[in-house]
Amino acid sequence: TEGILTTRGFRYDRHFMLLKVIPAEDGSGTTTLKNMHVPHFPEMALFRTDIEYPETEKDSGKLIITYHPPAESATRPRETNRLEIPLQPDPKALNPLKIVMHQSPTTGYNMGAEYNNWFSARFGYPVVLAYLGPHSREVLGTLAPAKKDKKTPLRTICESLTSPDRKWERVLPILIVASAINILLHGGAIIRDGITPQTARSLTPTIFTASAVVLVLVLYYFYTVHAQHEDRITFADCAPYLVISETSVDNVSARLPDGEEMDRTKFRPNIVVSGAGEAFEEDFWGALTVNAGLERGSSRLLLTGNCVRCQSLNVDYETGKMGTGESGAVLKKLMKDRRVDSGAKYSPVFGRYAFLEPKGEGISLRVGDEVMVSEKGTKRSIFGECFSFF
Repeated sequence: TEGILTTRGFRYDRHFMLLKVIPAEDGSGTTTLKNMHVPHFPEMALFRTDIEYPETEKDSGKLIITYHPPAESATRPRETNRLEIPLQPDPKALNPLKIVMHQSPTTGYNMGAEYNNWFSARFGYPVVLAYLGPHSREVLGTLAPAKKDKKTPLRTICESLTSPDRKWERVLPILIVASAINILLHGGAIIRDGITPQTARSLTPTIFTASAVVLVLVLYYFYTVHAQHEDRITFADCAPYLVISETSVDNVSARLPDGEEMDRTKFRPNIVVSGAGEAFEEDFWGALTVNAGLERGSSRLLLTGNCVRCQSLNVDYETGKMGTGESGAVLKKLMKDRRVDSGAKYSPVFGRYAFLEPKGEGISLRVGDEVMVSEKGTKRSIFGECFSFF
């Protein structure tokens, strides 16, 4: 019901993942690790998660896993299993792992036998629980807003001078003036100290060059460290945030038999927006402004691309298998009218990938906060062509 917004997603979100241990076919005893995704391992849907936030600096917090095995009969009560995992394990005590998701590599950490064995016993085959730690992954392709309009150092500096929006940017004019004064003072000091004008003229270019080099280095530091934000992600597929509309979920529910509703968690969003006037109008949303109140402030989410869908929509979360009947054919139903992205024309679209503007980092977002569509296009975006609808 509440989460802290960061540029890499909600704090603590998607920092763990499961990998299946694959033995070598030659019987050598070596193994490889395979990323586990719901459409290929639907039994993952039998695990539910909850979170307990840290209450003190020394408190790690908890990630709580509850396993719900499918009921063997209608009369037998469902058995439940519970596992508590430290929300912030110490990476120094864990063995590192090389992990690649969608061609974007990173380093994770093996959580060890205690947790691996618990999951393995319930899956029925060996798995590894991996923790991301302090690492992150590069956002490939053109989804990241920073790749839309990559600025040169000169352009970034000029924009900082004309319309500064960070405290450090307001210092730039002072640095420039200080460098100019430095040149004048040194030039005047040379003449005042009795150096001939001819010698002063020969030394002035050296002084000017030294001052200019210092200024350029300072400006370049601000540009590389502060001005150019690089979007990074955790174990999320493509972006830190996935936004869906409840109105669009209702549209899918209307395609199911009477009495059945689409489970919105099957879309795996981390932000659900209510109040949209029409189903799928989010196809045209370019940015959302989230108003979290006077105490918490506001932030903007940039919606940069469509989320194209796969067989995960058909998984039955009660059985951990592919669904049967109408609820097991949701993907096919969406194929009829939701293949609206020419960049992925064989897959239906539901929801939008989003990135947080850096200035909105640290704001707490809560259920019930007001959301406004602050940018809207007239054409749908195309997967692989960031912001093509503007």
